[in-house]
Amino acid sequence: MFIGFVAGEASGDLLAAPVIAALRQRLPALQVAGIAGERMIEAGAAAWWHVRELSVRGYAEVLGELPRLLRMRSVLRSRLLAARPAAVVGVDSPDFNLRLEIQLRAAGVPTVHYVSPSIWAWRPKRIEKVRRAADRVLLVFPFEQKIYDDAGIAATYVGHPLASAIPSRVDAAAACGRLGLPAAEPLIALLPGSRRAEVQHIGAAFVEAAALMLRREPRLRFVLPLAEPRLRELLAPALQAAAAAAERIVLVDGRSHDCLEAADGVLVASGTATLETALFGKPMVIAYRMPPASYWIMRRMGTLTYIGLPNILAGEALVPELIQDDATPRRLADALLALLADAPRCAALRERFAAMHESLRRDTPGLAAEAILATIGRRP
Repeated sequence: MFIGFVAGEASGDLLAAPVIAALRQRLPALQVAGIAGERMIEAGAAAWWHVRELSVRGYAEVLGELPRLLRMRSVLRSRLLAARPAAVVGVDSPDFNLRLEIQLRAAGVPTVHYVSPSIWAWRPKRIEKVRRAADRVLLVFPFEQKIYDDAGIAATYVGHPLASAIPSRVDAAAACGRLGLPAAEPLIALLPGSRRAEVQHIGAAFVEAAALMLRREPRLRFVLPLAEPRLRELLAPALQAAAAAAERIVLVDGRSHDCLEAADGVLVASGTATLETALFGKPMVIAYRMPPASYWIMRRMGTLTYIGLPNILAGEALVPELIQDDATPRRLADALLALLADAPRCAALRERFAAMHESLRRDTPGLAAEAILATIGRRP
């Protein structure tokens, strides 16, 4: 049996890999191929393209890459159809995957979409596109089940894989030891994003915010995990400008979970990392910047008050969000220091994050694998 998997970025690679492993545990002879990252490859997938070739951020940026992406999708569709898959699983990346799934489904291929598009946040009409695209949707947030049930679209809540991957109890001192950092000094984790464009837009502001915090709290240390070593060059000018503060900022290749476990507080770009931060139980300030054109489009299409997943899941502003022009180094520094100085608020946050963690914990790989196999068996 052959199943196609199409992941569009690093987070999709992380989501898909354990599902592929669970499927192959049930079907040892299963073949998997498509667009894959390193974790999917380790789980046994063949990468016809690597996920980095599909990782493009923002509306304005996509325009320049559109011809290449359309060609890739066309070739991928032909290659998948020629392989006669039992099913194709599109992992997130709805702008790329939903159209592909519509075309494959029309050709008789069962399709599963893993991770619902954020129809509850923006572009609510996209649910009709999902209806045409997917035989089944795998949901990672519990509140999404009612949305799909009401719409009459087959969907299964499988939990969020990060909730199982991240322990309920963390050991900050041990994590500091693994990073070679002193546990006695307060530590701030800086997470400006995993993509080059994200780091370009907000990385310098995070470094400048660290320098400002250090002036007020000289004992602070900072750790900044890099999704790719090449991101160091983007931060080099800001680190050079930060002068003495740069000596207190440790750059780490990968190991973002160690950095979050070790941290006392976090400055984090909006995205999956905000959920990871919450699951580690850490106080945070969420920030985001993008090109003005992309921001204008998202504001017009948005339906939610919040951009950070912890606030969206809670339905209230649990942690501060600073977006676009508000995400200045001064405001970032002030917001995080004020939050960390409020001990009762930090304790309340840890309680809320623990409840959030429990609501998201399921046997996600197993549930996802069973839903995919049931979809294959159900489709005439």
